[in-house]
Amino acid sequence: MDQAFTGSESELGITAACRLTGRARATHYRRLRPRPVREPRREQVQPSALKPEERDAVLELMNTPEYAELPPAQIWARELDAGRYHCSVSTMYRILRERGQSGERRRQATHPAKTVPELVADGPSQVFTWDITKAAGPRKGIWFHAYVIIDIFSRYIVELAESAERAEELIRETIARNGVVPETVHADRGTSMTSKKVSQLLIDLGVTRSHSRPKVSNDNPYSEAQFKTTKYMSDYPQRFDSLAHAREWFDAFISYYNHEHRHSGIGLHTPASIHFGTADEVRDQRAVTLTEAYARHPERFGRRPRPPEIPKTAWINDPAKRREPTPQTS
Repeated sequence: MDQAFTGSESELGITAACRLTGRARATHYRRLRPRPVREPRREQVQPSALKPEERDAVLELMNTPEYAELPPAQIWARELDAGRYHCSVSTMYRILRERGQSGERRRQATHPAKTVPELVADGPSQVFTWDITKAAGPRKGIWFHAYVIIDIFSRYIVELAESAERAEELIRETIARNGVVPETVHADRGTSMTSKKVSQLLIDLGVTRSHSRPKVSNDNPYSEAQFKTTKYMSDYPQRFDSLAHAREWFDAFISYYNHEHRHSGIGLHTPASIHFGTADEVRDQRAVTLTEAYARHPERFGRRPRPPEIPKTAWINDPAKRREPTPQTS
């Protein structure tokens, strides 16, 4: 076929002959001039490369107790100072990569798992939670600190302080003023909250200490929500002129928050009403008012109106709802 095809070149030409036979011209020329068969490449060996036994020896050296936690550069320098040279630093790294040991060589700090705090209160003065918020001072870099203790069941602010050094005194005064020793005091892991003085005070009083997990703000939702309410107040200053100004504003705010603010998390009652046991009476009066309104104009209601329920319990990390977190509101 190839000979007959070649013989017709002068009459038809290569292009026309390929078109008639359906053969690509590249195939025609490849058949005429086949490529020479190349011998397989020989594996190149770097003359400077370490022998397998030498690589094993370097790896064994890097894994000795003396060097197991050091990076190759440290090992290389220490061996060199001892008058020994094995290979370059990059070769040490290469050996570690080949053996799957190129990760962090130092021992990593391990911490026991922090347990999820699960706290419940079904009445006032059972669980207190406290935290700190910062308020901007008159100039950049000046901050005032407010330490606020809240009853999680009533949302009542039971105490306010301005200094971490007074943490122990703050808790002692809070318990004395409240007249009841709480079962639990919950806080985050700030230094003042975990200090020995505070811890010993709570131990002496028989109060259970509870702390949030590191970097988990949801473990202290009541304090976080209250701080948000504070800073969303329309008259919250962008900066406080002085410490006296901050004290004056926070005192007025706490009075408003405890006695006037209707809290959505406690059936739209004031924290003071829940804390001091007048909420049921207030709710009964609300029911009377709603009943009278319904009697006057029943067509204006889809169903008989009822005042909001007062929650029976307050949880931090309710295990039944942990997978369905709901934001706390104030």
